[in-house]
Amino acid sequence: MNKIKSALNNFFKIEERGSSIGQELLGGLVVFLAMIYILPVNSFMLGNLEGASVGGVFVATAVSAAIATLIMGLFANLPVGLAPGMGVNAFFTYTVVMQIGFSYGEALACVFISGVIFFIISITNLRSMILKAIPKSLKCAVGAGIGGFITFIGLKNAGIIVSNPATFVGFQGFIGADGAFSWEIFTLVTLAFVGIILVLVLGNLKNKISRFAIIISMMVVAILSGILNACGLNTPGFIGENLASLSFNTSIWQGFVDLFTNTKHLALLLPITFAFLFVDFFDTAGTLMAVGNAANLVKEDGSLIGDKRALMADSIGTVVGACCGTSTVTSFVESTTGVESGARTGLSATTVGVLFLLSLGIYPIFNVFGSVMINGVAYSPVTSLALVYVGSLMFKQVFDINHTDVAEVSAAFVTIIGMILCYSISYGIAFGFLTYIVIMCATGRAKDVSKTLYALSIVFLGYIVLDMII
Repeated sequence: MNKIKSALNNFFKIEERGSSIGQELLGGLVVFLAMIYILPVNSFMLGNLEGASVGGVFVATAVSAAIATLIMGLFANLPVGLAPGMGVNAFFTYTVVMQIGFSYGEALACVFISGVIFFIISITNLRSMILKAIPKSLKCAVGAGIGGFITFIGLKNAGIIVSNPATFVGFQGFIGADGAFSWEIFTLVTLAFVGIILVLVLGNLKNKISRFAIIISMMVVAILSGILNACGLNTPGFIGENLASLSFNTSIWQGFVDLFTNTKHLALLLPITFAFLFVDFFDTAGTLMAVGNAANLVKEDGSLIGDKRALMADSIGTVVGACCGTSTVTSFVESTTGVESGARTGLSATTVGVLFLLSLGIYPIFNVFGSVMINGVAYSPVTSLALVYVGSLMFKQVFDINHTDVAEVSAAFVTIIGMILCYSISYGIAFGFLTYIVIMCATGRAKDVSKTLYALSIVFLGYIVLDMII
């Protein structure tokens, strides 16, 4: 036993970083519990796409999270958990597939390519060039905009926000398709309201329970839903799935064939791939610095210990996830909960990775996290609360926008509102970049804009034009 402790200590530098094996294992468990909500949320978000399955996405989510996190722990030695990211999975589902019309496999191919590019960026100086090219306000606006976007999706999935012929969108009001009050809809929407209120309250409590606000709230609503289902109401229930339905998805390979034989989709490959890359790159960079600062793992020059290896782990996770059948894998800011519990090394991440692999065994209970169809509308009372809560956390980045610079404020506003109203993350980024450049040029500050940002804006302008005319 002493030899094992000594080997772990030497490999992970546990004592050197002021931690202990017990703290690392506890930190890993805490991070896993804070991240586990991604299993049902991602599975039901992507699993209902044509060509996908809930069981297949569940496997892809668990396996890609496990592999990426194990690499982060064993190779980068950082206490960071990774999994398919919130926000980018919404972009994958609602923009790339549902709005633009890419098949599930074609979207996976774009994710794969973005992961390969991310890996190249990780091992070269391109990462510092890109980080410096885009103003902080635009980076924050993208994060805040995605927060607003997935919150809107969460409210829509909850059945709280619906289409309205007079105002485009409006409050549900518990009314059925016949215009009369519906107890079925009332029950489902009320469950969603309960979950959203509960997660917001728990998340804002000034104690340790706030770390697990999402999973606690999801379990409470799931239990309530299961009880109501057992009483004969039309809510998600605990009817078990068969473990045999778990399998890897191979849609990506056909996706590559379809992508490179479809003229319209091939023309949109570059901007869509960059949108995947952009969101992942800056989300990861921000998360790593947040975890690094909390764990005192930032060097004197401001860089993170093992940052290159951390980015490599993230990019490899994305490539693996695409091959398995899920959207972009990224570093989770929930990793800070492990740091708060004392984790400082990759042993905690290794623990998270192992737990994600073991989570494959809990799949049979996941029906309760699903949705109920009423008049062609899907109601998801359990998972919608996670979208709303994570969206609210991401939206906090709006406070980091430079409010003294009109160009940055205007571009940030257009980015955020563009994502929500256009129902598209890529459109929001495109409009925001273009707005910033136009204002900078109009105010005589064209030289202050980096050449890299000009190039990226041209790519997104081409995307808008191609998407309209092809």
